[in-house]
Amino acid sequence: MTSQRHDVSALQVPPRSGTRDVLRLAVAQALAGANSAAVFATGAIIGHGLAPSEMLATLPISIFVVGMAACTLPAGFLARHHGRQAAFLAGAACGVLGGLLGAWAVLSGSFWIFCASTFFGGAYAAVVLSFRFAAADCVPPEWRPRALSAVMAGGVFAGVLGPQLVTHTMDLWPPHVFAVTCLAQAVLAVACAFVLVGVRVPMPTAAEVRGGRPLGKIVRQPHFVTAVICGVVSYMLMNFVMTAAPLAMRLCGLSQESSNQGLQWHIIAMYAPSFFTGHLIERFGAPRVVAAGLMLTALSAAVGLAGIDVAHFWLTLILLGLGWNFAFVGASAMVLECHRPEEKTRVQSLNDFIVFGTMAVGSFLSGGLLTAYGWDTVLWVSFVPLALAVAALAVAARVRGSLPGGPGAA
Repeated sequence: MTSQRHDVSALQVPPRSGTRDVLRLAVAQALAGANSAAVFATGAIIGHGLAPSEMLATLPISIFVVGMAACTLPAGFLARHHGRQAAFLAGAACGVLGGLLGAWAVLSGSFWIFCASTFFGGAYAAVVLSFRFAAADCVPPEWRPRALSAVMAGGVFAGVLGPQLVTHTMDLWPPHVFAVTCLAQAVLAVACAFVLVGVRVPMPTAAEVRGGRPLGKIVRQPHFVTAVICGVVSYMLMNFVMTAAPLAMRLCGLSQESSNQGLQWHIIAMYAPSFFTGHLIERFGAPRVVAAGLMLTALSAAVGLAGIDVAHFWLTLILLGLGWNFAFVGASAMVLECHRPEEKTRVQSLNDFIVFGTMAVGSFLSGGLLTAYGWDTVLWVSFVPLALAVAALAVAARVRGSLPGGPGAA
């Protein structure tokens, strides 16, 4: 009887130590996410001032995304062989280096050093996005959607901290606008490292290092393919539109402060739903939550096409953030259903590599489309990948309906 009561209790309340680790990861998400927010708020603006051509203005943001893509697999390898904490601290070191290089680039007027700084910032962001999967390792399986969602909720504070950091530091050194902002990013990365030192994620076992099915067999699962497509589309479109928005606002004659505030509300909208996204996934299922996110993303593009004043930009960015949260968190939950415990770091890092690699394409296209064809073209183009993701969800739903068992093969 005592054993039965213990089992029921374990289903209702996650382990206390696991809760502490999830909380630390949420705090680290807030600090590290502020760095990414600062890069997105300033990257195109600094790039516009330093680039040899206006067409290259958003290249630093694209390099940021390339850094994310390039470092997901190495970060997964490091986590698999030496533990997630080793990967976390290596990422924080990249964050410090990125901030210092950014300050040097602004002081020296070097566009290419600034691109190097955003590459290291992207490497940092790649590791940060593995926090959501690390949180799932800290709790029992039935609590994983909520743990993943709780860590993503830390981004709410990043949404306030990042843009406010830019607003209050960008003019502190008048001859070198944004130099102090870059230095502040390095300080935030140091603070994040101190928080991460206290996280106790289980070390990989020998079976996790050596075991598991071949990746080729895993990636052929229809559920995994759908999860990746939805993750790719949600993140690529969020980055595609968000990268162009600050520069589009400036080209429309709107102030940097209004751009910072718009980005702030966008990031809050990206992460605020995470307080309840996990509950929605448990109640309605991840595919339905993803579908709702894709519909919100389509609505954001429609609002952007309706006008170019501050209110239209802000509402576009808010709806874009909400859509990203539902679609990306839902897609991440779908990935958790596609692997066995010994396969997790390989599958998760592969998923993120595909997501960020494709996202880099969108980021490169964004600046060129904006400067050559305008803001409306950026928004119209976004409907194409949205249609692809909706079609993938529909096909996956039909496959699930025709096959016995659950969606995952794990």
